[in-house]
Amino acid sequence: MATLINDRIDIRISKENKDLIKYAAEISGFKTVSEFIVSLAKNEAKRIIEEETKLLKSMDDKGLFVETLLNPPAPNKALKSALDNYDDLLNSSNPHDFDSFRKKS
Repeated sequence: MATLINDRIDIRISKENKDLIKYAAEISGFKTVSEFIVSLAKNEAKRIIEEETKLLKSMDDKGLFVETLLNPPAPNKALKSALDNYDDLLNSSNPHDFDSFRKKS
């Protein structure tokens, strides 16, 4: 079943870019430059959408993430303890001795 074409996008590009795109379309086996451009634009649009929605699914998620970055909560007891342990490890005589560090925790 053929795809119904009922919308249009007009762009202006330099002759050099047009020739480059036309050549790429030809050697890629596309019948028309339009088919080539639509295919690439569609694939890139899908990739961008997938990448942008991978971690933060909604605008609410994105808003919460930014709000938390801008106004982080106060550190809790566990975070303070982790920082103290980290400081102890860095200030120990052998900071690469993770075994003795683990025994203290």
